Amino acid sequence: MLASVRTCALKGIDGFEVTTEVDISSGMPTLSVVGLPDAEVKESKERVIAAIRNSGFDFPLKRITVNLSPAELRKSGTQFDLPIAAGILAASGALSETAVKKLKDLILLGELALDGTLRPCAGVLPMLIGVKNSQGTAVIAPDNFLEGQTAGLPFITPRTLRDLAGWLEGKLPQESVQMAYVPPQEEEPAAVLDFCDVKGQAVAKRALEIAAAGGHNVLMIGLPGTGKSMLAKRFAGILPPLTEEESLEITKIYSVCNLLGKMKGRLHTRPFRDPHHTISEAALIGGGSNPRPGEVSLAHNGVLFLDEFAEFSRATLEVLRQPLENGQVTISRAKETVTYPARFTLIAAMNPCPCGNLGNPHKPCTCTPMQIRRYQAKISGPLLDRIDLTVNLNPVAYGDWNKASEGDSSAQIAARVLAARKRQQARFKGTATTANAFMTPKQIKQFCPLPAGADAILEAAMRKFGLSARSLDKVLKTARTIADLEGKDHIENAHLIEVLQYRPLDRKGVPDV
Repeated sequence: MLASVRTCALKGIDGFEVTTEVDISSGMPTLSVVGLPDAEVKESKERVIAAIRNSGFDFPLKRITVNLSPAELRKSGTQFDLPIAAGILAASGALSETAVKKLKDLILLGELALDGTLRPCAGVLPMLIGVKNSQGTAVIAPDNFLEGQTAGLPFITPRTLRDLAGWLEGKLPQESVQMAYVPPQEEEPAAVLDFCDVKGQAVAKRALEIAAAGGHNVLMIGLPGTGKSMLAKRFAGILPPLTEEESLEITKIYSVCNLLGKMKGRLHTRPFRDPHHTISEAALIGGGSNPRPGEVSLAHNGVLFLDEFAEFSRATLEVLRQPLENGQVTISRAKETVTYPARFTLIAAMNPCPCGNLGNPHKPCTCTPMQIRRYQAKISGPLLDRIDLTVNLNPVAYGDWNKASEGDSSAQIAARVLAARKRQQARFKGTATTANAFMTPKQIKQFCPLPAGADAILEAAMRKFGLSARSLDKVLKTARTIADLEGKDHIENAHLIEVLQYRPLDRKGVPDV
């Protein structure tokens, strides 16, 4: 006999519908799964056999062929356990005709335990969103309830394969497989980290405010203990709130990576990712035989903090070029190509040399010139070209350290950042651009007209510092952000001059502190 069951799969963070076709015929007892299944799907055979038997059904001792269509797209994940098991029950005659007819209107997603219990699987939210326009009701595990609730598709949550079969046969009421509304668990409040706790470093605070207001990338260079990590950890607290669209996009990524947890619906805070400098290229950018999102995608619409920037391997840092330029990552493998979003703000911090004392008036640097050059050469020119703001952090004087507080609080800075972002939202309404840092060349020309006298300033800077065309575009984007922070409609020469002060690397490489 032949049976057909609907389910879903993922390509990147987008779901698509898959038809699970099950054919049972005479022959040597086997269970074969075809249609480009990966190892997780192939292993489902053992789980499905045990789950069917332990749920009180007879497993057919015949030749069973399972086809996952469309066959040209790779299938991964454990969500195919339930549709394969349901398809075998339907094809073997274990379900009545009424139950089989009812089964055709369902979209099944779920991993099966050996006793037939439905377990949660990764990527339920994007898969349900991908088939939202299809007619049907989803079947998911109870622990995936909040993701189903967020997707907005009708769904039921049976606890076991036996419960699903009982409901299909009309032996169990709807209430037994359908949970009531559950409010999402509120995210735990982050520790209070305020900018006013950081002593001194007014220039660095100003640079981070500009970065938050326009989505610009920042590199902080300074001696150990000057506050680089403190500033970076407080940066997320001045970013504007997530929009509904941004929140849903981040939640889809975390769902694919199975990082939501069973009581999380939609994420409402911007991600802050700070991987260790020993991270591999694949872990940072994403990859694997079955490509998965990396840290750059987990930081989408948020912050990627790379401390000890020059300690990362050069090859690892070079993979940042594409996401910093395009806001996405494309991972190609022999049988598929996957694109993940990766629009983040990079906050990098590094010492001026391996020992950290280059330029320290109190401690001599013990590095040789060759060690310093090798250390600084890990950050290539093309990568530096993609960083908008560079700040030197000097040692904090005792007078600054002894003050009760220093400068504006995070709340005050966040209010200015939000006002600047609202100006940008109005400016870019109806386009894909969300902040000044992501303006297209056409938008730069439209929204960044040069004031009188600016040509001489930029020409002199380009000639003296060797600025590239990309660097000049970043200067204009950042100047536009400074104008937004001041509530100005047009860029002024003072804004351009301030931006050029944040580009010391164009003048002499990694500077002494």
